[in-house]
Amino acid sequence: MRKAQAKRKPRDAQVRVGGALAIPGVLRSLGFDPAEVLAEAGFALELFDDPNNLISFAARSRLLAHCAARTGCPHFGLLVGQQHGLHSLGLVGLLVKYSPNVKTALHNLVRYMHLHVRGAAYALTVDGGVASLSYDIYERNVEANDQTGDGAVAAIYNVVRELCGPEWRPVEVRFAHSKPADVGPFRRFFRVPLRFEAQQYALRFSAFWLNHRLPDTDPELRHLLRSQIDMLVAHHGDDFPDQVRRVLHTALVTGHARADQIAMLFSMHSRSLNRRLNAFGTSFRQLLDESRFAIARQMLADSTMDVGGIAELLDYAAPGVFTRAFRRWSGTTPAQWRAAHKARTTARVTQQAAAHAIARRTYRGRA
Repeated sequence: MRKAQAKRKPRDAQVRVGGALAIPGVLRSLGFDPAEVLAEAGFALELFDDPNNLISFAARSRLLAHCAARTGCPHFGLLVGQQHGLHSLGLVGLLVKYSPNVKTALHNLVRYMHLHVRGAAYALTVDGGVASLSYDIYERNVEANDQTGDGAVAAIYNVVRELCGPEWRPVEVRFAHSKPADVGPFRRFFRVPLRFEAQQYALRFSAFWLNHRLPDTDPELRHLLRSQIDMLVAHHGDDFPDQVRRVLHTALVTGHARADQIAMLFSMHSRSLNRRLNAFGTSFRQLLDESRFAIARQMLADSTMDVGGIAELLDYAAPGVFTRAFRRWSGTTPAQWRAAHKARTTARVTQQAAAHAIARRTYRGRA
């Protein structure tokens, strides 16, 4: 008689503080006291003393939203991301730096980035001579995806520029949110064509650069770094559904999300894929719906793409089919969800403004 297997709950998505280490400095540069602003959001300044400290993906997103609202700087996440690069990635950054060429370096980045960020997926694809290094958020129920995404794109821009040198330029930078009222900060940093309301956050550049050899190649050091990182992977673990989630989110927006296509990426048959997922109390269909729902919410919240466009992006036969699925997931239609989200966002901004005023008075009274 087969023993029943207990369902395993998905692990809370976490990120290293190293990727947000610049927040206090950015607050200072904008004329704000980091200790005060962080305390208002429920964080201690000491959290940022060690880049290996962990916070949840959702908590970091809330913190970025709070900082953007508190400072009145809508591109706060972009400013944070500009301060990060290979130096923010610890052992993974060193492995990337000491890779033999850019292609291997970026594959190492994609392969091991989950040690720094759970809740988002990185992918490297090549199509028609253009390489795309993308960032997709799959963690559910988080706010400020625009702040998080802007920071991620700025950071990976710094990574690729450090690998390729000052002559490298992307051909386009993409953002999965609406065009901001002021695009100046984005134009000044990236200095290339920008595309908003895209399917994903991505850096697109000539695939020619993937063959660029890196100067600091050291096979022995690279072997040592990979061994250390593999030990970290073995120690921290990584459940199989979480691996599938990371792949699915990117596969959906590139049109390669069939079960057989995903199974092939894991060198198995689709039946084996479902058996492994069933052992964790889930299924491919459940993870596919979960990813579709996450992308749909992101597009409804952060872009002006109509329902038909989102349905097509998620590979639904017609907008009505997508609307019925969305109602099944959320209990409401996409249009109603978008309107309610906009109303909640407006109300939250108003409440935050009032809370900030009270917090400032309380903080200064205790100081």
